[in-house]
Amino acid sequence: MSFKLSTPQEVSATLGQRLRARRLDADLTQDGLAARSGVPVATLRKFERTGEIAFVSFIRLAMALGDEAALDGLLAEHQRYGSLRDVLEPPRRPQRGRRT
Repeated sequence: MSFKLSTPQEVSATLGQRLRARRLDADLTQDGLAARSGVPVATLRKFERTGEIAFVSFIRLAMALGDEAALDGLLAEHQRYGSLRDVLEPPRRPQRGRRT
């Protein structure tokens, strides 16, 4: 599922489903993942069922599943360009040589 045309509720519900699938692929019970992450099992159950969770708890769960890399791209700084020329021209290499 692509998040591009989804509502925030659909995105969060999808993330809950994805986390459940990751948990099952890792052969972990809800109790086991809760213990590894420090997130209460009731919070994990609610997230898998509804998609609702505090962001810090979501991060803890992702880290406990070894999926920190997926978090790295969230809200990453985008390349900014001043003009179309900046986009089309290759970056200039610094000139080497002697300074006078």
